[in-house]
Amino acid sequence: MQGMRVTVFGGAGFVGRYIVKRLAAAGAGVRVACRDPERAKFLKTAGSVGQVVPVQANLRYPESVRAAVEGVDAVVNCVGVLVSRGPQSFAAIHAAGAGAVASASAEAGADKLVHISAIGADAESTAAYARSKAAGEAAVRGAFPEAAILRPSIVIGPEDDFFNRFAFLARLAPALPLVGGGFTRFQPAYVGDVADAAVAALDRAGGLFELGGPKVYSFRQLMELLLAEIGRKRLLVPVPFAVMQAKAAFIQFVPGAPITPDQVELLKYDNVVSEGAEGFAELGIEPTDIETVIPSYLERFRVRGSFSRRGSA
Repeated sequence: MQGMRVTVFGGAGFVGRYIVKRLAAAGAGVRVACRDPERAKFLKTAGSVGQVVPVQANLRYPESVRAAVEGVDAVVNCVGVLVSRGPQSFAAIHAAGAGAVASASAEAGADKLVHISAIGADAESTAAYARSKAAGEAAVRGAFPEAAILRPSIVIGPEDDFFNRFAFLARLAPALPLVGGGFTRFQPAYVGDVADAAVAALDRAGGLFELGGPKVYSFRQLMELLLAEIGRKRLLVPVPFAVMQAKAAFIQFVPGAPITPDQVELLKYDNVVSEGAEGFAELGIEPTDIETVIPSYLERFRVRGSFSRRGSA
């Protein structure tokens, strides 16, 4: 990586910031491409003076994408949205935006492209999120056939939107919902491992990699793990998919709504590595057990904070 020039789209985001830090530590010059470069200034300290440079880019404006990749050796795209809303729609970001990055990277003569998608990407899925991820992969392959595509399961870490969200709810509510009964399976991956995979993929000649942690959990098991960690007793209430769909449809336009109808639809599908798929092992990475990670950032949700014993409340 020493001396390589890399643009990371979404570099100020949850996964992107870890990729930027690893690239900088390896000696690469990094452009952190995001809609608001001010949000990326905290990453400048990840490298020496001038090594990490925030730049403005918006996947909905191809000219800004082309400017962000001009003269670089490699590109990583980790831009994604969890909710499709207004101009920041699944189609605009996951599909058209991914295609714009791949096309611009090819035109600029970049040697490598790493595109971060998601396990469950499927053109036939009933969930719009999964269909848009599949469309993005197709657009990337069409414009940059040698791209490496990473499909992580849910990604966990200090800034995640999974454990943090449910821990916050557990602090306020007497019960947590188990959508569809809580049987959906997940294979959570630690964000640091996903970042390592992205960097490792820059040394590969393309490929498709599904990234899951060392353990598979049901949704119920993840909620039990969360409650045990933060020391809170809460009811876990099974909610049928149809009931949760109706509730999500009612609240989806409320700012900060905890779930959308499309996210309910996604929960009908297991989110685990496919049998026979290449993954962390092929990239030389031993995935981290998430149970060794979550205590470091969930302690603030304990009844008496980080100094409390792990009792229950």
